[in-house]
Amino acid sequence: MIAYLPAAFFFLLFGIGVLRDRRRFSNAVLLGIAVSLLSLALLAELRHAPTLVVELAAVAIVLLPAIGTVALVWFLIANGLTMIRKEGRRPANLLSLLAGLGIVALLALMAAAIATRSPRLAILAGTALLVVGYISFLFVCFVGYAFLYGRHRPRRDVDFVVVLGSGLIGGERVPPLLASRIDRGREVYEQQAARGNPPVLITSGGQGPDEKLPESHAMANYLTERGFPAEHVVREDRSRTTEENLLFSRALMEQAKPDYRCVVVTNNFHAFRAALLARKTGVNGHVFGSPTAAYYWPSATIREFAAVFLSHKLINFGICGLLALCGLLAIL
Repeated sequence: MIAYLPAAFFFLLFGIGVLRDRRRFSNAVLLGIAVSLLSLALLAELRHAPTLVVELAAVAIVLLPAIGTVALVWFLIANGLTMIRKEGRRPANLLSLLAGLGIVALLALMAAAIATRSPRLAILAGTALLVVGYISFLFVCFVGYAFLYGRHRPRRDVDFVVVLGSGLIGGERVPPLLASRIDRGREVYEQQAARGNPPVLITSGGQGPDEKLPESHAMANYLTERGFPAEHVVREDRSRTTEENLLFSRALMEQAKPDYRCVVVTNNFHAFRAALLARKTGVNGHVFGSPTAAYYWPSATIREFAAVFLSHKLINFGICGLLALCGLLAIL
């Protein structure tokens, strides 16, 4: 039982963190550490298992990562090509392809180190593996906790539903990605209105340099053209970023009702990072995700993780630099 105590300790810290505020990236890391320690404890129990079970477990430990890596590389590259075909060659659409090619490059480096038996190449490959392993661990924590956070549904009545904007087609039309956010926001509104307490729906988004009108106006028009009551829509039309969406919407909500509660709606791949920003900007509410096309999700999720990783650049670059320095000192 002692082997399970570290995992139990981190699960306890995770539970406390969620109770304090589920909109914390530290919750994701604590959960990742707890699951990792639990896995190690379960592996340690194999020494008491029958020989056949140990042998099968050993085969699984060797084969599953290898098969999983090949499958992941294939999936990322295939998805990257799909993104290019459907969304164009913008840098943001290349992320899954670049991630797949990056894994291939790392595997090639490791294979070269083994084939040449070069100590320096081996240390270089090991250092790269450590850095990539650290980033991969954080990415798995991010994806896993984002999935759990996305299972949260608003249970109490709220005063406002804030729908975050995104780019418009032709500078004036709502694209499918944004339409899914608006439709989910309307769904939350209608669920509460059916209980006799309709909230105010805030469409949030300013006007970009290539747009003919603010995103919030196009979003409001999308709603009213489909029978949504115009008197329950408020337009926040100054924001240019997600953080500004939240800051300016917060100002509108506090002006109308200082002790407000709200739900923020965005796409599911963006929900957890939006939740982190909601906490940072002092918005009193949680974030609710809307569906996204399956092919769009991998690159979008990588982009969201990169933004969260860079928002903690001091500690993350510090750890990556420390790992790289250790490798460099070993080479010298």
